[in-house]
Amino acid sequence: MPLLTLGLPTSATAAIMLAGFQQYGLQPGPLLFATNPQLVWGLIASLLIANFMLLVLNLPLVGLWVKLLTIPKPWLYGGILMFATLGTIGANPSVFELGMLLVFGLLAYVMRVFDYPIAPVIVGLILGPLAEQQLRRALSISQGDVTVLFTSPIAAVLLFLAALALILPLILRARGQGNALSQLAASED
Repeated sequence: MPLLTLGLPTSATAAIMLAGFQQYGLQPGPLLFATNPQLVWGLIASLLIANFMLLVLNLPLVGLWVKLLTIPKPWLYGGILMFATLGTIGANPSVFELGMLLVFGLLAYVMRVFDYPIAPVIVGLILGPLAEQQLRRALSISQGDVTVLFTSPIAAVLLFLAALALILPLILRARGQGNALSQLAASED
């Protein structure tokens, strides 16, 4: 969590915390300690109390938690789906929101099947509006000239590194599969 103090989420949990801070109009970062010390120290105190309560509750109930592991996965998934649906209906009884629950659930399932990590998606959802705001600001300063995003040497290097980070894994994966296929063909001969 050290980058959370800079306002950069490094995990799904940190991204959710940052989203909560931004929802209440708080700017996460090192100045949060100076601008809202009562909130920060209250959060730290609540985490300390929560850890103590978890210790008090978990030690006597460890047998129950172990028995929960024996629940078959289809029943567990069905229960989670039921509680998610009831929570959605309870918060706002809308067919649209139930549809969103279905779409995002299917999206998460597809991401899990194809082994995509969920944390970058959450980080993107958190940092996306901030990036859009800064893009709008840069285009406003340049009076709508898009070339300002590419002509700066720093911007060019960062865009090159981003493109490399996107393309290089695909090339390495394709090369690894090509090597595996050539090894398989050689072993068959």
